[in-house]
Amino acid sequence: MHTLYVKQWANEASSSSLNMGGPLNVFLEDLAMQNHRSALVQGSVFVDQWKGHTVGIDQCRMKMGLILTGVGDKLMRLWSSTTYKCLEEYSLSDLGPLADFDFDENKVVGLAGTRLCIWMRHRNRSAFPLREGTFPKGLCMRYMDPDAMVGCQDGTVRVFDMYSSTCSQIIRMGDSGINCLAVGDDQLVLSGSSHGGIKLNVLGQSSNQRVSRLKPSDLQGVKTLCYNPSSHLAFAGSINGYAECWDLRKMKKLWGYRVGPNAIYSMQFLRMDMSTLVVGGLDGVLRILDQNTGEILSRCVIRSSAVKITSTNSLYGSVERKQVKRLTEDSGISNFPLMTRQPIRCIAVGMGKVVTTHNTDFIRMWRFRETK
Repeated sequence: MHTLYVKQWANEASSSSLNMGGPLNVFLEDLAMQNHRSALVQGSVFVDQWKGHTVGIDQCRMKMGLILTGVGDKLMRLWSSTTYKCLEEYSLSDLGPLADFDFDENKVVGLAGTRLCIWMRHRNRSAFPLREGTFPKGLCMRYMDPDAMVGCQDGTVRVFDMYSSTCSQIIRMGDSGINCLAVGDDQLVLSGSSHGGIKLNVLGQSSNQRVSRLKPSDLQGVKTLCYNPSSHLAFAGSINGYAECWDLRKMKKLWGYRVGPNAIYSMQFLRMDMSTLVVGGLDGVLRILDQNTGEILSRCVIRSSAVKITSTNSLYGSVERKQVKRLTEDSGISNFPLMTRQPIRCIAVGMGKVVTTHNTDFIRMWRFRETK
């Protein structure tokens, strides 16, 4: 499995280098990533908070200036990341509970029980139930058009063609339920389980013999995974506060540290960023890590005070602006009340901004501005 993946990576790297833009594009991209890192690590920061749902929500995604939130009230909402206005709604009133979702410029894809649902952005819905026995309860989902990968309760990852409703591959990852998935443009699928195991497979390699296993040393139940195809680094967070990183070209662990006192629920980075990793969990602190070393570069905690932004209204009322304090050590966290440090259940990262949800009815937008 290792040899096959490294060979595939080398071939893709060679072909992609022929299609790269000119030096100016590379320079501008590097400059943008440097500014993004500078803003996250040492720039000024504040939080805009608004009520987005009537019950607790614990999932969010952000792309193309849009934010998608949901899981909790059988309703997904699409928001503007600049005005916080609700632009579209997607209802699951006649389906089972929503487990996971994602979106792009054309569609929203959701996992509800044993169904994958597709909403085209003009509000039409396509839901396909699959044959009995081929689709156990799904716990998490990621997609890479046209394939959708569903992590199931029986320890398998089922790969579906979203448009023909057919299952093209069943990957046996283990015996315990799949808590989280990460996928990349290089066809790699990683899964994490409650037993702490992390396994990976290249799509199209159907034999279960080709499933490889990473061996975490400190993770006690993997809660979140993310994978950066640009650097071929994979990151995992666990219920005991540990984060670990592997270089998948060498199948070697780069670093592993306890970055928080308790569970890490979510970790994400901006696409094409090979520098910073944003981490959140039970203690409600937003931490910025160095992707390559695991060093905690900054800790952000919301102050208790808030001001209403009277000119901006969300679906359920005014948007509140809250101040943020940066900390250099964990020792100062206890000085901030728990009511301002609600557990961070999910993170989505954009250029100079981070969205978080907390299994409450509000959504938080953390805005980072580079210090001139």
